[in-house]
Amino acid sequence: IEYIRSVYYNKVEYARFSSSLGKFVGFTEFGLKAADYWNSDAALLAALNADKERYCLNNVGVFYRNI
Repeated sequence: IEYIRSVYYNKVEYARFSSSLGKFVGFTEFGLKAADYWNSDAALLAALNADKERYCLNNVGVFYRNI
């Protein structure tokens, strides 16, 4: 299971958090700067990694039952 949080502006994805990497990755010039800033915040990264366990792992059984 992988938790992904994408950040868009004007329908263009400029940054993405991936729980498998454990950090943000930027795709545009602004996204690279934003990803560096967000990756420097250990509390934010820990909260997003905890979201994987809080949201994904608790609901995976519900999603698979409905398929």
